[in-house]
Amino acid sequence: METYDLPDELNEPGALTYEEALEALHESLQFGIEPSLEGVRALADQMGRPQDTYTCLQVAGTNGKSSTVRLVAAILRAHGYRVGLYTSPELVHYPERMEVDGKVISRELFGRVVGDAVRGGRELTKRVEAEHLVGADGKPLSGIFTEFELLTAAALHLYALAKVDFAVLEVGMGGRWDATSIVEPKVAAITGIGLDHTAILGDTVEQIAGEKAAIIKPGSIPVLGPGTAETTPVFMEQARATGAQPIAVREGFGSKATASPVDESHTVRYAGRMRSGVVTDDIQGIYAKYMSVGMHAPSYQKANIATAVAICEQALGHALDLAALRKAVGELQVPGRFETLSRNPQLIIDAAHNPESATVLATAIRERFDDGRTFSKPTILLGIFADKDYRGIIRALAPVADRFVVSASNNPRSLTPEQLQGIVTEETGVRPEAYPSLEEAVAALRAPARRGQNAPAVVATGSISVAGEVKGLQLEGKIR
Repeated sequence: METYDLPDELNEPGALTYEEALEALHESLQFGIEPSLEGVRALADQMGRPQDTYTCLQVAGTNGKSSTVRLVAAILRAHGYRVGLYTSPELVHYPERMEVDGKVISRELFGRVVGDAVRGGRELTKRVEAEHLVGADGKPLSGIFTEFELLTAAALHLYALAKVDFAVLEVGMGGRWDATSIVEPKVAAITGIGLDHTAILGDTVEQIAGEKAAIIKPGSIPVLGPGTAETTPVFMEQARATGAQPIAVREGFGSKATASPVDESHTVRYAGRMRSGVVTDDIQGIYAKYMSVGMHAPSYQKANIATAVAICEQALGHALDLAALRKAVGELQVPGRFETLSRNPQLIIDAAHNPESATVLATAIRERFDDGRTFSKPTILLGIFADKDYRGIIRALAPVADRFVVSASNNPRSLTPEQLQGIVTEETGVRPEAYPSLEEAVAALRAPARRGQNAPAVVATGSISVAGEVKGLQLEGKIR
């Protein structure tokens, strides 16, 4: 796979190697959100405020944000702009979180920019100790950074080095205290709200919406995706408080139009249709109408395509070029989102990790495997984190599963295969097969094909770690 690297004259001697960068990250605080932005903001200041050298677009949401940021980056690139993309978490390797012009950065460049962030952190720590520095909130700075804060600072630094025009930033979790929120985004988009990360963000959709609404700041243009409808008042209150005029994205035209929280002059409308594995949108944007924008993807992408169009229109301040838009959307494959790794037998990965995304996945499975006459249900290879609504995920997928097979990713948050086996049995009344590792599960499910027999179609899902580990087996040549 082709990667992005800096020109030789911008490389620096003494940069960390990839392995040294990983070691530095693992030494940091790996999990959770630091309930303050003062530390990472001070780190970015120490590194010269790289986020001020380009236009930032920030996207939050329970579901759909990863697809949306990739669509936005692709559309802007197709219009001739240099674009940095920051996503999380990675599917297989850390550098996947950072892209420039559609290319994942090289391991060497990853070591360089993470090393710069680590050095910046050490220099800041010395200043904190010597000068007793405090943040804007009046509290002493700690000089300790989470893994995500270091990665975010490294990404912002990278995009300054690469001289991008736009940085498209996916919020890691929530919004208010997410490290990406040190930027002042031109567009602040929220794709949708669901119950996820409740222990951190709150146990109601209104509380979670409030955390995500915090990315809307004075001077930014809010874009409210279709999934925000239930919590519209929260976002409208934040918009009024910041003096912002929201752009709403809503489905339907005329009598089929869904309600919009703003007037029609600030509403992007869309209608999608699905045929032969291609979802096609007709979109009425703020500046123009875009007909027949198609993507080889499940129908759930129709909302994300429309939301991405709304973001790009506001980022550029004018109508999009239809030919460039169609090309960008038509050629995009979103990693880990109903991604086909093999076709004979079929193996699909999807990062569905909560009941909302599992429900969307169930619809995608019907579209792929139900031809209107027969529904050849696939085997669902399942692995879920213990802190997720695992029963909700199982209930959403059970109607489209021929059977469940359970395993666990290497992530320590995973339910053990035995735990998940018991839960699936309770929910479905059928005891699933369990395998100690995903590699063993995939090998067993594909074994009949190696003997020239029919093997089941498999959808591996339940977390991004499951999708990533199965993808890794493909990259290692263990899936052909």
